[in-house]
Amino acid sequence: MTETNQEQQTWHLYILRCKDGTLYTGITNDLTRRFEEHQSNSPKCAKYLRGRQPLTMIYHTDFKNKSLALKAELKVKKLTASQKKLLASGQLVINEIADTH
Repeated sequence: MTETNQEQQTWHLYILRCKDGTLYTGITNDLTRRFEEHQSNSPKCAKYLRGRQPLTMIYHTDFKNKSLALKAELKVKKLTASQKKLLASGQLVINEIADTH
């Protein structure tokens, strides 16, 4: 897939809750595939998540391209766990923290 096609795809920002209660934030252009990779503890699973399954997806939102998703991911990763939980519960809106939609 060319870079131009990747930029035109829908990208997803997601937050996962691990079995130990910690939170993990990431982006992908295929939410189902990426969640399955993380959940399966496969070699494609993020290192942080290895051994922390089962995982629960507590939040996800879409962006029109990878650049916007990356910018939002950086801002979400700077949030505290409490702020991420507010985002997941709908009490904090991504537009309030990221100028990205």
